[in-house]
Amino acid sequence: MADVQEVVLSEREKQCLRWIERGKSSWAIGVILNVSENTVNFHVKNAMRKLETTSRTQCVVKARRLGLI
Repeated sequence: MADVQEVVLSEREKQCLRWIERGKSSWAIGVILNVSENTVNFHVKNAMRKLETTSRTQCVVKARRLGLI
């Protein structure tokens, strides 16, 4: 399991997870951040990999529990 000491999320990954937490889709986050939907998905997938999660929701919950967002 990923330790909080070894997990470092980029600012963009944190932004994406915060918007997911608020119920936004990748498309909507892309509009808000002025990036493509694919770019949003790239950052979310990187965060999911770093946190060893398999869903967006699980990723947000784990990041919140670890105090990363």
